[in-house]
Amino acid sequence: MAKEQTDRTTLDLFADERRPGRPKTNPLTRDEQLRINKRNQLRRDKMQGLRRVELKMNAEAVEALNRLAEARDMSRSELIEEMLLEKLQIQSSTD
Repeated sequence: MAKEQTDRTTLDLFADERRPGRPKTNPLTRDEQLRINKRNQLRRDKMQGLRRVELKMNAEAVEALNRLAEARDMSRSELIEEMLLEKLQIQSSTD
């Protein structure tokens, strides 16, 4: 049997051949790693009492939020939460 360079299924023929790049440090594929990391992040968020909320905003509003969050040295998510809670407190006090 000849050694075919494009045949990577017969690993024993290529055991001594070094592949370029960084060696694998995790047996899982990148896609599987991302899926597991996302699942773990959702569990951590749930344990902290956080819930996921998604919304669409125009780009100008997002940029304004980014600038304000950076000026206050906080994340955009923290800023939005703070603004919503303040607004809800004002609304509940006027009712």
